[in-house]
Amino acid sequence: MQEPQPPHTLYEAEHADRKNARLGLIFFFIYLFVYGGFVAICAFRLSAMSQPILGVNLAVFYGFGLIGFAFVLAVIYMLLCHPSDDEKGDRA
Repeated sequence: MQEPQPPHTLYEAEHADRKNARLGLIFFFIYLFVYGGFVAICAFRLSAMSQPILGVNLAVFYGFGLIGFAFVLAVIYMLLCHPSDDEKGDRA
C-alpha cells in the first residue's frame, strides 16, 4: 500500500485540515447519539439496565460497547484522515 503524500500547497493543507475536522465532528455526533441512548435508558428506563445480555446486565454490556465503539471510531478516523503540513512539521 502506498503512503499518502503530504499536501504541497497551503490550500491543499487547509483543505485537508477542514476535511479532517468535518470528519471528526461527524464521528463526534455519531458517538454522542449512541451515548445519548445510554443516558436516555438510564434516565427513563433504569430497570432495563438490569436485564441480562450475554451473561452480563445491559449497563455493563452497553458501557463496554461504548468504549469499544469509541476505539473503532478512532481507528476509522485515523484511516480516513488526510495528512496536513502540520503533521510533517513543514509549517512555522
